[in-house]
Amino acid sequence: MSDPGPGPRARWRSVAQASMAPVRSFQASARTPLLQVLKTAAAAIIAWVACSFIATDEPPIFGAIAAILVVQPSVNQSFSRAVERSIGVIVGVVVAYTVGLIFGAPSWLILAAIVISLLVGWALRFPQSSTVQVPITAILVLSVGAQTPGYAVERIIETVVGAVIGVFVNWLIVPPLAVQPAHDAIAGLGREVAAIMDKLAEVLTAPSDEKSRTLLLVEARLLRPMQARATATLETAEDSLRFNPRRSAHRQVLTTDAELLSMLGRVITRTLGMTRSINDHYDDSLRDEPMVTSIAEELRRAAHDLRLVMENVALPAGEEERLSDSEPALTAPIRALSPDPAHWILIGSLLEDLRRVREEIVGAVDDLH
Repeated sequence: MSDPGPGPRARWRSVAQASMAPVRSFQASARTPLLQVLKTAAAAIIAWVACSFIATDEPPIFGAIAAILVVQPSVNQSFSRAVERSIGVIVGVVVAYTVGLIFGAPSWLILAAIVISLLVGWALRFPQSSTVQVPITAILVLSVGAQTPGYAVERIIETVVGAVIGVFVNWLIVPPLAVQPAHDAIAGLGREVAAIMDKLAEVLTAPSDEKSRTLLLVEARLLRPMQARATATLETAEDSLRFNPRRSAHRQVLTTDAELLSMLGRVITRTLGMTRSINDHYDDSLRDEPMVTSIAEELRRAAHDLRLVMENVALPAGEEERLSDSEPALTAPIRALSPDPAHWILIGSLLEDLRRVREEIVGAVDDLH
């Protein structure tokens, strides 16, 4: 009997999803916070009202646009965008007047101003926003300002006022902080490293096949992308604290997170080395080595203590209590025995990597106490 294939409803749903794909490509994965939208609207309104007193004969469009563009996810980004916008307008005015003095007023003057403005932005290594702002300002000055005395000066003042208002509104009304996402990302990374250590201990003490060991190596290698994401969130958090009036209450938390992320980077390097070594040199007789059981136990202890550190990182900011009721597992001395010649390189490398992991984790636990 032949397969009838998907029904009409399923086919219609797949067609609808395919038709919506181009639309979804223009959508962000998450909405912009409503507070950010309201702050942008407030900045535009205030800038419009304030700039209307600067030039009564022209709508204060430049001021409103500057305020809209300046309200960014962080106060530091707002300040940077304000500087970029203001410099772009000033350079655009200078280019327009210079081109007008050199070439007069031919019909192709605006095209020449566009090309020259883009080259000036490139030569001065302006960011993209300023590079685009320069020719836009030059076009407006040459097309509208030619018939309006004082147009260029008023637009510069209007842009600067709008940019200042945008920065002030973003600074005044609940400036956004991105500390908690960095906090959570670092804690999650540490817990994943601890899980890899537990799995390594299981491989050393229980039968395993090549497929499971290869899968463990893949999981260990995925720690690097997780580390990169945690680093990116930490950089975003640091950016959100610059010029932020609430930065003093969160600076210590972020400093601790940065230190823990640095420690985790070194632990990840050692954990990856142990995983590769076991995957490359494993054989069933390895479990018969007397020191392997001790190494596996030390891996579990290291994972336990690393989780203690990460539990502290995951606490909400501002809580005084540092550690859970659990105590560090500490290090049990490993009795050095002569391993089988086929295993001594692997066991030696595991012992050295584990020693360095323990130094990092014990140091972190001591700092928390």
